Amino acid sequence: MMHRRPLLRGLLLAGLLAGLSAPALALFGDEEARKAIVDLRDQVEQLRKEHAARIDTLSQRIDHLDEVVQAMQRGQLAAGGQFDQLNQELAKLRGMLEQLTNDVATLQKRNKDLYSDLDARIKKLEPVGVTVEGKSVQVDRDEQAAYESALALFKANDFRTAVGGLTAFLNRYPQSPYAPSAEFWLGSSYYAIKDYRAAIAAQQTLVDRFPDSPRAPDALLNIASSQIELNDKKAARATLNRVITDFPDSDAAKLAKDRLSSLGAK
Repeated sequence: MMHRRPLLRGLLLAGLLAGLSAPALALFGDEEARKAIVDLRDQVEQLRKEHAARIDTLSQRIDHLDEVVQAMQRGQLAAGGQFDQLNQELAKLRGMLEQLTNDVATLQKRNKDLYSDLDARIKKLEPVGVTVEGKSVQVDRDEQAAYESALALFKANDFRTAVGGLTAFLNRYPQSPYAPSAEFWLGSSYYAIKDYRAAIAAQQTLVDRFPDSPRAPDALLNIASSQIELNDKKAARATLNRVITDFPDSDAAKLAKDRLSSLGAK
């Protein structure tokens, strides 16, 4: 009858993590999920030891009573009241075993759901490889989703809402590989709603912070466009000349020359 012991231990331990982790993880955000898992391992190990001891005790009682009942059935011990008492205790222990089995089945279901949730949480923590401005970089999944969500607003011509989304993104991820593009689309959104000064500020931030960005020449072109809208042709000419000087081989430089011609003489 000793085979019950590893079976009981295996059933119970299969559900321990689920029973402990579900409420515990609710206290943690995704960024702390890894630490939570490490802490939970220690707690589970402690519970494993405690429950293993209890299971051993229960198994020993069942084994002993089985031996006594078998001996009585062979006629080695007197029957009567003692036999009835042993049967009652065995029935009680079997009831405990049945309840334990049912509880563990429920915990196993929770355990499966828990690990699905943990897997999703951990994936959110793991960076994803993307190509930004021609370079392969690693970004957080939340970071990628936030940028793509804000950019989708711009593409949908919802420029005012895009301003809010792109600004929020830049505030949260100022060092993101997406930052130059976010500044560019922020400036473009401001331009679309005719807030030309804000458009200039956003594009200038791109040029100042990320002078080597492939978007820098186009950002300067957009600055010149905003300056023209503000009727500051002198500043626009200076900006267009800067495009030609700083980025002579770019497509933006060709456009800058055309715009200078259209502006005419000083």
